[in-house]
Amino acid sequence: MKKVIIGVLALTLSMSVLTSCKEAKDKAEEASQTLEEAGEDLKDAANDAADALKDVGEEAKEMGEQALDSIKKAGEETMDAAKKAGEDMKEATKKAIDSIKI
Repeated sequence: MKKVIIGVLALTLSMSVLTSCKEAKDKAEEASQTLEEAGEDLKDAANDAADALKDVGEEAKEMGEQALDSIKKAGEETMDAAKKAGEDMKEATKKAIDSIKI
């Protein structure tokens, strides 16, 4: 009878260990799947961030080009105004010299 009881206890213990191992395996598989999903989410987030940075870079480039165009236009307008002012001064000087000659 002792052998039967010991056999039943050993069988029960074996079943308990087997069940625990199966549960541990299932939890490990769940954890693996969760980590895989987290990795995919991180990859997607990194791709989204890279796309956003690319867009920001393109916008900054466009803004820089617009600023350069504005500076160029302002420089041209300043040069035109300076030339006109120089011509006006030249004419005024000529008139002043002519008025002195008379």
